Amino acid sequence: MQNLLNDFIQVIRNDERLVIDGYINKAKIEDLALNLDSAFLKLLMDHEGLKKHFFQEVGNVLVFDKVKFQRFITNKSFLPDSYTSYKNKIGLINTENQFISQSKNVSLVFPHKDCVLEGGQAEEEAKRNEIFWNELLAPDQIDQILAPKVLTNFKRYDENGIHKVENISINDNLFIKGNNLIALHSLKEVYAGKVKVIYIDPPYNTENDTFMYNDTFTHSTWLTFMKNRLEIAKKLLSPDGVLFINTDEIEHAYLKVLCDEIFDRENFVGDLIWKKRKGGGNDSTYLALDHDYILVYAKNKSKDVHKKKWRVPYTPEYLERYKEVDKDNGRRYYWDTLSRGGLQSPIAVELDCPDGTKITINSQKSKKTILEELEKGLVRITKTRNGWTVHHRVYEPEEGKVLRSILDNVGTNKTAKDEIEALFNDDKAFKHPKPEQLLQTLITLASEEGDLVMDFFVGSGTTAAVAHKLKRQYIAIEQLDYIEDITIKRLQKVVEGEQGGVSEEFNWNGGASFIYCELSKLNQLWIDKVMETKQENDLIDIWHKMQDEAFLSYKINLKDIDESKNDFQELSFDDKKKFLIEVLDKNLLNLSYSEIEDEDFEVSEEDKILNEKFYSLKD
Repeated sequence: MQNLLNDFIQVIRNDERLVIDGYINKAKIEDLALNLDSAFLKLLMDHEGLKKHFFQEVGNVLVFDKVKFQRFITNKSFLPDSYTSYKNKIGLINTENQFISQSKNVSLVFPHKDCVLEGGQAEEEAKRNEIFWNELLAPDQIDQILAPKVLTNFKRYDENGIHKVENISINDNLFIKGNNLIALHSLKEVYAGKVKVIYIDPPYNTENDTFMYNDTFTHSTWLTFMKNRLEIAKKLLSPDGVLFINTDEIEHAYLKVLCDEIFDRENFVGDLIWKKRKGGGNDSTYLALDHDYILVYAKNKSKDVHKKKWRVPYTPEYLERYKEVDKDNGRRYYWDTLSRGGLQSPIAVELDCPDGTKITINSQKSKKTILEELEKGLVRITKTRNGWTVHHRVYEPEEGKVLRSILDNVGTNKTAKDEIEALFNDDKAFKHPKPEQLLQTLITLASEEGDLVMDFFVGSGTTAAVAHKLKRQYIAIEQLDYIEDITIKRLQKVVEGEQGGVSEEFNWNGGASFIYCELSKLNQLWIDKVMETKQENDLIDIWHKMQDEAFLSYKINLKDIDESKNDFQELSFDDKKKFLIEVLDKNLLNLSYSEIEDEDFEVSEEDKILNEKFYSLKD
């Protein structure tokens, strides 16, 4: 093993993609291998020892053994950096990787409070020095992390300001601050099978995304992160519920395969292509990518569930052509040419004109039907300057039109920035919002007034704001502190009747309310303290307090840590932070509802009453 490892290290140092600041990037190695990167595989094949170990000859073809290679790089002795060596010394050892479809791991994310974890992150902005730790927990590490949690800090926002919450209804709009995976599992107790529309704009996994755990988020870790959340999202959707996922080209194909597995391929509705910028520039090396993808999945795409066809309203300009009125039924219509080219399986019909001549047309109607409609006045033969023409009545549509897959008239990134600037007098208040018209199109497509809409990557709050204006109920989840200055304030403005976005189109003048609450914190408080700390001495103080007050992982032995304190001191500042976060018991990030009566946790009587009311809504 050691000789093989030494040979491997010498070989891969020739690939500059794998060496960052002098260190070999283990995550990038795994990513290139699993994606069968040709340059990387050639490096391995050019070395006889590595070729013999990782390739098999099938006929006259060399086949790369991905499974064997993955076992090799996930071995705990493979490329142990100072942090990994320290963890192994104190017994805090990583679990082995698995294929996504087989994995039961749970992915948590702990972003720095000053950072913005958002969808639509541009590549140049992905290089910001922001720390996001993503931790994977194996099944044997999970006890009660996904159990229902205590909610606290309740507030009701309405036209008259902020109030104490005295009662909770199943129809209330809800905003939860906290880790979205944990919040979703708490919501499952009440809202399973009740959500009509879920729209999410998750962080894109760009090359140097701020999803960092010292390395970039690999395809596998990003997909685990998404898999956990999509599995519970499926349980929350109603039988006729619909999921919209906004993403870009980086992970689109991988995400499609994952969703096919979770939702079943036959429930894939299609891809919407949203034109997010007008383009016109020449700012790209290869292709100017002006669009995002929106994957659309139904909970159940059977005809029995989706009886009503999806329709979007026709524009007033389109409907202007319907100027005549049928006196018998009052419906508006216009006359259109019955014969046209390009029809599938056209029927050639010969008709008698008023002057005795004959005309042959291509139609999808039979001659019998046309003659019957001529008699009823629904079809007419008139003479124009080009000769005799057959027209039929086209009535004003009642249900709207089928949405086209190219969304090029629902606003752009610029539109969304303008909406944010109008709200906050600052177009940089949130970097990548979505335009309200985009969300209005999706929400109205798949829901009716009163239906429940959810967004658990709510960001600047576009989904919640539009749902509020469209008189849909909504649930929004976000874990970062910027929501206090952006998202909550935006929803307050909506309640007060702000006139941006789609307000004018839907005659929005304010009203209704929403309830804000937070996941009650236990070990999450210590994570917040660690991530906010900017001085190493403060980290040492936090560690001393954690030993007395925090809930530490059962896997660590304080005696071993004390004996290895010199190794700890040699860790980088970020690795010290990572260690302090990793030794916390993740099952106790937040207070479980089952422990609400435990006096040690000092839950207020007010919160006890509200939590009881909330969780009793499922009855």
